[in-house]
Amino acid sequence: MKDLKKYIETNKDRFLDELFSLIRIPSISSQEEHKPDMIRCAERWRELILAAGADRCEVMPTAGNPVVYGEKIISKTAPTVMVYGHYDVMPVDPLELWKTDPFEPVVKDGKIWARGADDDKGQSFMHAKAFEYLVKTNQLPCNVKFMLEGEEEIGSGSLYDFCKQNKKLLKADIILVSDTGMIATDTPSITTGLRGLSYLEVEVTGPNKDLHSGIFGGAVANPINILCQMIASLQNENNEITIPHFYDDVLVLSKAERALMAKAPFNLEEYKKALDVRAVHGEKGYTTIERTGIRPTLDVCGIWGGYTGEGSKTVLPSKACAKISMRLVPNQDSTKISKLFQKHFEKIAPKSVKVKVTPCHGGEAYVSPIDMPAYKAAEKAYQQTFGKRPIPTRSGGSIPVISGFERILGTKAILMGFGLGEDAIHSPNENYKLEHFFKGIETIPYFYKYYAEMMK
Repeated sequence: MKDLKKYIETNKDRFLDELFSLIRIPSISSQEEHKPDMIRCAERWRELILAAGADRCEVMPTAGNPVVYGEKIISKTAPTVMVYGHYDVMPVDPLELWKTDPFEPVVKDGKIWARGADDDKGQSFMHAKAFEYLVKTNQLPCNVKFMLEGEEEIGSGSLYDFCKQNKKLLKADIILVSDTGMIATDTPSITTGLRGLSYLEVEVTGPNKDLHSGIFGGAVANPINILCQMIASLQNENNEITIPHFYDDVLVLSKAERALMAKAPFNLEEYKKALDVRAVHGEKGYTTIERTGIRPTLDVCGIWGGYTGEGSKTVLPSKACAKISMRLVPNQDSTKISKLFQKHFEKIAPKSVKVKVTPCHGGEAYVSPIDMPAYKAAEKAYQQTFGKRPIPTRSGGSIPVISGFERILGTKAILMGFGLGEDAIHSPNENYKLEHFFKGIETIPYFYKYYAEMMK
């Protein structure tokens, strides 16, 4: 692969132009108005995968957004790698905080600025270009399948049935994913664990209509006040979650395992400085890395009610709502946790209000073994391009369908992410370093090379 860097350098402008054609499509899966954009983005992916050298690629329907499936089969005896990614993106709100148009990519300060630049159009697209290089130079050592979905950001609801219905089509030896990150630009890492997720919406209703806060305040329960009190009670002074039986199934790591995690390079002062916070916050007795990797959490992702427009309106609202995310660790079951939450939340509600809990989506945690051939191949690939051995890390994020792949298809996944914590995924001003984008394209072909050698 002596000409790999030259190939990237020669074609880098074209690579970016093609990526930008994907980014410009506002494929926001959570908003119904963008349904046509989901189709457009899937069709564009189909064109790009075919152009990269796939023998077959099609947009396949599901109960929700379509799946883009492509493949190139070089031999019945060669190992098969299936590349998974997603073409849907998060909403851009609050729009006023963006420094650029979120769907008009801009290259500035060595970064691509746009929604989807990292999560996950930029990272998925690295695989298309790495595949293109291997095909065009006749060096592809594995069968390759692509599966790109349009619902990851809303729980991959339709993908589970798609996998059940297409087990033979999706048969592979390993699933290759770039939807995670690295510790730092100079510190490559392989994600060996993902947290699970239980995501719910709660609604607290008081009076049957908004009321005058002077005439009724103090006599009728204010749903916003009640909701805030209820949410505050979900964690104690040690930031432990107070829902009964919440921790029953939590897998507790040994002192030796925690000591190994502590070897990962981490500068607390730089972490605080990057986030502009004076102190970190979390469950007592655990480090920042442990809090985001091996411990479950509960966070309010959104809260609303009453009057929030310009000026004042002295109103006692009829309703208050919140969106709540619980990140889970191995052994915790998302359905069980959702039920525990609902039972507890309804129990602590005072009689002065009515409570409704609506589960939205969720999934299970995932652990990737470090002794499988795919991990060793990824390790060698990073060593080849970064000049150092990658560190195994556990991510605080969730990709619920990864555990679903193992359950339905019986296939493990290797998580080779090239993003950084500073890339602002899910936030205004999402960005992705050009250096990492091109480094990913350089590293992925070596994964195929070493994986094929190890599977002989």
